[in-house]
Amino acid sequence: MKQTLILASSSEYRRELLLKLQLPFSVVSPHLDETPLAGEKPQETALRLAQLKAKKVAGDYPHALVIGCDQVATLDDEQLGKPLNHANATKQLQTMRGREVTFHSALCLFNAATDNMQALVVPYVVRFRQLTDQQIENYLTKEQPYHCAGSAKSEGLGVALIERMIGEDPNALIGLPLIKLITMLQNEGVNVI
Repeated sequence: MKQTLILASSSEYRRELLLKLQLPFSVVSPHLDETPLAGEKPQETALRLAQLKAKKVAGDYPHALVIGCDQVATLDDEQLGKPLNHANATKQLQTMRGREVTFHSALCLFNAATDNMQALVVPYVVRFRQLTDQQIENYLTKEQPYHCAGSAKSEGLGVALIERMIGEDPNALIGLPLIKLITMLQNEGVNVI
């Protein structure tokens, strides 16, 4: 690989996913305001933020391939932010029980040397079980997913909250759609295998 590959993210989960590809990469946190714009649809928010993260980090690494990601969870087209605390996570999970939540995972690969940008959103639908308040409390006490969109970590104990999942790439639910990323990397001349 001729260019440096950089993951523009502070997410340890995205870093762990990218390790699966066995490519050398660096991680740089983009530090952005992730507030949705007025009237912005969830997919638009996720895509805009993924692109902004990649371009911001690329400003300091003008010859790199930069991966930007963002995820927005929605219930009935309303954005579900990161809960940040126990009370908010409890409310989110109570609202989501027995219902379907769509996770919009945006991915951007920006070639800082050529200004070529590839970007898209990969949706993933999760139907939550009809959870009791005690099950929600038990889960939150054990896993504390306060920095996860939708208040659950499907890659951990959060899988117990899920009745069914529908989507093209299970990695998209965790926040980094690897199947699409592999194609984007190939488009830039980087072959994973």
